[in-house]
Amino acid sequence: MKNNENLVWLIYDISENKPRTKIAKACINKGLYRVQKSVFLGTLNKNQIDELDILCNEIINPDIDSVYIFPMCEDDFKKVKLLGQAFDKDLVTDEVKALLL
Repeated sequence: MKNNENLVWLIYDISENKPRTKIAKACINKGLYRVQKSVFLGTLNKNQIDELDILCNEIINPDIDSVYIFPMCEDDFKKVKLLGQAFDKDLVTDEVKALLL
């Protein structure tokens, strides 16, 4: 991870398929990895986080949808507790596993 990048969690609850798909594709295009159906994880710099924020705001319906973007420093990320089936094993890539180990 580069000095100007943060680990980022993006979590959403979006009711309609079309905006949900657009948000998922935007996350993937930014280099985030899907760890559950509505949860992405990866490293982004400040500009990428801001771009994703703007894009999500343009796509979602703020009256019914929710998107959370949680940037974390590496030290805080290492304190994350994963309990039970924390990740969808069919979705988690080796890159994500490397972040968690």
